[in-house]
Amino acid sequence: MAATLEQIAHYLDNKGWKYRLDEEESRIYTGVQGDNVENLLIVIELEEEGEFFAIYAPQVLSGVSDHPHKAAILQTMLSISWETKMLQWEYDPVDGEIRAIIEFPLEDSSLTERQFNRCLTALIQIVDDMAIPRLMRVMETGSDPGDEDAGERLLLALQEEAPGLLTMLERAMEARKSRGRLPGDGDYADRLGSLDPDDFEDLDEED
Repeated sequence: MAATLEQIAHYLDNKGWKYRLDEEESRIYTGVQGDNVENLLIVIELEEEGEFFAIYAPQVLSGVSDHPHKAAILQTMLSISWETKMLQWEYDPVDGEIRAIIEFPLEDSSLTERQFNRCLTALIQIVDDMAIPRLMRVMETGSDPGDEDAGERLLLALQEEAPGLLTMLERAMEARKSRGRLPGDGDYADRLGSLDPDDFEDLDEED
């Protein structure tokens, strides 16, 4: 069945969006004004006689080719792809263009309006709300701020996938901390001040 530019134009009409249709290139150009990208250009493209669909935001970042934090920028893009659904990143080493893209084969299937709207919304939200602020931070500092939140995301995922697991882990950690104490030992931290440093063995040498 495949898809047609007219079909996609109809979906955009239903949203009240402005666009430019280029039948020769099998593309539709549209865009939005985002919170972090002033003018986010969006290209919708059909290949293989409408059997392959792609929607992408070209040139979302510039100046990456010779950037001192190039490796960190590219690594962050891979991390974002890992953390999200559908979105991929493409980098042209010739001119340094970076684009965010969602693409998939339709083959003998059609592209429903619901499918199209999900791809369009995902592209805008991930690029404008999540990726650009994060990538701009990497360009400034060379560090991915997403790494700082990795532990929190892991805990949230554990809580969602296995309710009660975090409570069990917390109890296990408390049990481990108290292992080896004798009744009445109390808090070791309160007693360290009365010990001489020479009373401690060199733990590094023991290892």
